Amino acid sequence: MIGENLLGPEPTRLAPEPQVVSALAAGESPEQVARMHPESPLAWALLAEQADAEGRDIESYAFARVGYHRGLDSLRKSGWRGAGPIPWEHEPNRGVLRALYALRRAAGRIGETAEVDRLTEFLNGADATAIARIEESA
Repeated sequence: MIGENLLGPEPTRLAPEPQVVSALAAGESPEQVARMHPESPLAWALLAEQADAEGRDIESYAFARVGYHRGLDSLRKSGWRGAGPIPWEHEPNRGVLRALYALRRAAGRIGETAEVDRLTEFLNGADATAIARIEESA
């Protein structure tokens, strides 16, 4: 394609989290799943989303911050070097993208506008469709 950086980084595709997905499908709460799998960005994103839905902005921010850091750990383990695509289409990436979105939303709720801007840029750089897709699924 014209204008596309053909030398850019390959998309990052995280490994699946079958135990996390199975526990959630079996009806385990996000808190139970986070206790069993504290390394899971998805578990922390779900905790942040739950706290947000209950109007607990500070807790949502804290849970999302953990999910963000767990997500960065997962991305780096998968070869991500701080930039490049993290496609929404690859389902295991969605936990990280949801954690980033949850942190962006919570940061906005507590007035941390610089972080909102930074996370908007991060999400758009990861996958330009991620914000819209997360908002559609909410």
